[in-house]
Amino acid sequence: MSVICSHEPPPFGNLARQMGKLVDQYQKGYYNFMPSESWTPNVNLYETESAYLVCVDLAGVEKEKIELTVADQRLKIKGSRPVPTNPESEEADLHGRRVKVHLMEIDHGSFCREVELPNDVAHDKILATYRNGLLWVELPKK
Repeated sequence: MSVICSHEPPPFGNLARQMGKLVDQYQKGYYNFMPSESWTPNVNLYETESAYLVCVDLAGVEKEKIELTVADQRLKIKGSRPVPTNPESEEADLHGRRVKVHLMEIDHGSFCREVELPNDVAHDKILATYRNGLLWVELPKK
């Protein structure tokens, strides 16, 4: 007995995303041996009637380590993130236990991300909030 789903996605609908993931995995494997000087956080862009919203994934970054600047119609987000550590085992590590790394995919170190801004952004009213590892930047429209 076969079941037919009437909401099947198009056969090549996720091909670009899957290829992107494949390339990312390949590059991560390569760059673990030759890490870059900085990493680029992921961004979501949204728009409402009155504003543009930028959401930046900065899990593990301290709020004080985030720098925002706006210049030449670009929002620049810079900062740094330390190598993640397990807070429960930190004390044991301090007493001479060594940790062997088998895989390190979580980016760390300095980061930089730029977002081009539309012409109708009110630069003097930009607001930013940082909550649960996500930086939200509200860019009100003029």
